[in-house]
Amino acid sequence: MNTVLIVFAIVCALVGIVGAIVPGLPGPPISWLGVLLLSFTPYSDDLTHSFLIITGVLAAVITVLDYVVPAWGTKKFGGSKAGVWGSTIGLVVSIFVLPVLGITIGPFGLVGILLGPFLGAYIGEKIHKTPNRQAWRAAFGSFIGFLVGTLMKLVYGIVILVFVVKDLILGVKF
Repeated sequence: MNTVLIVFAIVCALVGIVGAIVPGLPGPPISWLGVLLLSFTPYSDDLTHSFLIITGVLAAVITVLDYVVPAWGTKKFGGSKAGVWGSTIGLVVSIFVLPVLGITIGPFGLVGILLGPFLGAYIGEKIHKTPNRQAWRAAFGSFIGFLVGTLMKLVYGIVILVFVVKDLILGVKF
């Protein structure tokens, strides 16, 4: 049983890192699941209840922020509510609608996922009759917000993977 939990813990930690980059796949919660599974094995002496709670809360906060930060970036770079809505709609379209229609832009649709919030913010600003320069600035803010969200998820996933691997290496009795 320990072997099964360990294998699933490693898989979850790795899939969590992939989920940091691939939208629609909740990276931080999957990474946290890896730590949780490992905590049920004898190899996890330092995975305390406090650690599990803190990392679980962090996973939830980062997941929520990942949806909020692109809109915040749009607003911070001078975007209007139309740009914020456009950024959010662009993200949803690039994650859910385009793949259903069989449209993937670039490897794994990553280009579409990057362009979705960017173009959505720009289109939202243009509908709002924002001058072109300001609309591009708001779109750039959306892109920066997307990158910040991805970086947060990636750092979290890597840290969790380090804890999983560290506990496995230190916990193995030779």
